Amino acid sequence: MNENYQSKRFRRSGTDRYLAGVCGGIAEFLKVDSTLVRLVLVVLTFFGFSGVFVYILAWLVMPAANEQRSLLEQIIRNFQGKPSEN
Repeated sequence: MNENYQSKRFRRSGTDRYLAGVCGGIAEFLKVDSTLVRLVLVVLTFFGFSGVFVYILAWLVMPAANEQRSLLEQIIRNFQGKPSEN
């Protein structure tokens, strides 16, 4: 069971991406088509829910497929003067 937990990480996609790979990463995590995730995000944007805000927040919080830390964590570590090791 621990092996499945380690292999299933919430990360931005490195291959299925248009901007930052957020929708591709969510789709890989949920095992659905990335077009469906993109469509849901667009619908949420049109119906008053800030899909753009959610996308930017996910971009900051989700680490890239090949990185250990998220963009937000790297920014905070840089602000604190800590090295930005991967």
